[in-house]
Amino acid sequence: MNRLILILFCLVCIGCKEESKKVDNQNLKNTLIEGEVFGTFYQVTYDSKIDYNKQFDSLFYVINKSMSTYQVNSDISKINRNEIVEVDAHFKKVFQTSKKIFHETNGAFDPTIGALVNAWDFGPEGKIKNLDSLKIKELMHSVGFDKVSVIDNKIVKPQNAFIDFNAIAKGYAVDVIARFLDKKNVANYIVNIGGELNCKGINVDKKSGWTVGVENPNFDGTQSWDKVFILNNEAMATSGVYRKFKVDENGNRYAHIIDAKTGYPSKTNLLSISVIANNCMTADAYATAFKSMGIEKIKTFLKTHPELKVYLIFENDKKEFETLALNNFPE
Repeated sequence: MNRLILILFCLVCIGCKEESKKVDNQNLKNTLIEGEVFGTFYQVTYDSKIDYNKQFDSLFYVINKSMSTYQVNSDISKINRNEIVEVDAHFKKVFQTSKKIFHETNGAFDPTIGALVNAWDFGPEGKIKNLDSLKIKELMHSVGFDKVSVIDNKIVKPQNAFIDFNAIAKGYAVDVIARFLDKKNVANYIVNIGGELNCKGINVDKKSGWTVGVENPNFDGTQSWDKVFILNNEAMATSGVYRKFKVDENGNRYAHIIDAKTGYPSKTNLLSISVIANNCMTADAYATAFKSMGIEKIKTFLKTHPELKVYLIFENDKKEFETLALNNFPE
């Protein structure tokens, strides 16, 4: 899954509209729980003294058991081996949202592209040496999320289809933790899993909104920040190619996102896509879909999806970085 780290700036407070909100208990302090999950980091900051670490671990375990392609005994791994498995509510929720976004993006978001992701050595298994056009054409026969369905809580799919929810499941996990905190009546929190975010309320330690940053796409591995802003009761996910890509003999960079129409890695001048939505699962999936759509198609798509706020970082013809904020992405 794409990864663009968004860090909380605890020492930064910029033009916060949330300052007018009153914190009922001025003695409230944040609790920070952090660790590793899904091959990345997580940080959950919330305004309660109660330690929910065990509950978070339990939720992560269930989601991993359901949808991790990196675990051989997960439900999705068994399904990809054509074993009969009754899927849980988590799987069905992600499946239904994936199907919706698959249709809305005309297949730009397609979880069945997993076989090609693996073949190109961007996935958890199945790298193919000397991958050629004939093998790609063969693998493409099993691609198409419209060929997959849920019947009686069981997945029906082509024999060779490989389902991969890595481009949406991390965002879903962020939402699961956020909903858990909602049920515990936690009024202020931010959930951060590998840079995918969902927040509510304010940072009670600073009496200000949750300040986040979008990282510059530096290919040399250095870290700098393109912008910082307040995220208000929304979720955000970012997809970037600058940490994981391939370079051909002509120096062209190819993204680790596979074009579901061709089976080949995407050649694009887009380096980073950040999407703000009502939930992180949706933001995560659209950020991935937009990668292969290109700037003009994204702009056209957003005309009918005003609820999505998008921020693009891309290279111009001079190999210089440019940015584009769409649908009132925060300044």
